[in-house]
Amino acid sequence: MDRRINRRDWLTTAAGATAATLALGSKVAAAAERTKWAMPGLYPGRVIEVHHPGCIVSGQYQPAVVQQMMQRGMKDLTGADGWADAWKQFVEPGDVVGVKLNPVGRPHCMSDASVLHQIVDGLKSAGIKAQDIVVYDRYRSEFLQAGFDKWLPEGVRWTSAVDGGDNVQQDIKGYDPDHYMDMALVLPGQDISNETARRSYAALYITKQVNKLINLCLIKDHQSAGVTVALKNLSHGLVNNVARSHATKSLNACGAFIPASVSIPVIRNKAVLHICDGIKGVYHGGPFARPEFVWEHKTMYFSTDPVSLDHIGWEVIDAQRAAVGKKPLADDLPDKFSTFVRKQPEHVEICGAMGLGVWERKKIDLRRVALG
Repeated sequence: MDRRINRRDWLTTAAGATAATLALGSKVAAAAERTKWAMPGLYPGRVIEVHHPGCIVSGQYQPAVVQQMMQRGMKDLTGADGWADAWKQFVEPGDVVGVKLNPVGRPHCMSDASVLHQIVDGLKSAGIKAQDIVVYDRYRSEFLQAGFDKWLPEGVRWTSAVDGGDNVQQDIKGYDPDHYMDMALVLPGQDISNETARRSYAALYITKQVNKLINLCLIKDHQSAGVTVALKNLSHGLVNNVARSHATKSLNACGAFIPASVSIPVIRNKAVLHICDGIKGVYHGGPFARPEFVWEHKTMYFSTDPVSLDHIGWEVIDAQRAAVGKKPLADDLPDKFSTFVRKQPEHVEICGAMGLGVWERKKIDLRRVALG
């Protein structure tokens, strides 16, 4: 593992060098107030892993067990004595708090009601009113297809950036023209001098509608990005014009696009907490979840540092791949389920090099908790 994801290794490859150059050469517009919660947050490098064998039974999440895992994870992350005190480290009355869900792996691996209900309970215990909690996914159609609207707690609002996706995704309705990242990368056939083609604008949701964001992510393999945990849930969930990041099987620039997008100040500064629902995971063929590649990991992760969290997630996916006889992500070759020429999990380390979190494994404070 260490050899395959060592910075010197990938930087000597053409793909790694190109990704680093594109990411570090991108430009962002409009500043946002930098606070103590801005990435990597209050606890750089700290990741809390909470495992409970009874959290899922016959494919169904067990809410009472999820509650135990959530309470232990938040207390161990923050060092707080109680549930409310843990949440008070991140929010205060008057905040409007967003929660970013993930419907992409529906129905086999997606955000679950039991986890969201605990987040809402924690926010309310810290003094946040139900109407000041806004649940979100970028596409309204996917939010509804996942059924998220049917199990929102009373009073909690939900929204989206646009109705649905398309092959271009450059309409900025629902996005903020003042907050964007500009990268010299466009879809095939488009003009590099066209600002709309070369920019990704942040959603009005993150720029105008909330002042804090809880990133509720999953743990999944991704055909082009390699891994999709905390970072990609933000990069491809909060901006437009994402198709250019993986336009074809070989025009794959997720290694650059993800770091550049998450570096947009309004995203970097407002995403204050990352909770990874790893009760189920996807180890191959992602981001969509084919049943044969879904496994019950029965674990949740808590961090303010998305880079450290994603590094651990990468290790977890590789361990599961090894358990079923598959190559590590960095060495994987295309097949009928995972068709990109090469996956780009190096986006995680590039994010670390850009100051978004702690990458070095020896500096990551992984604290494992076994319940049950």
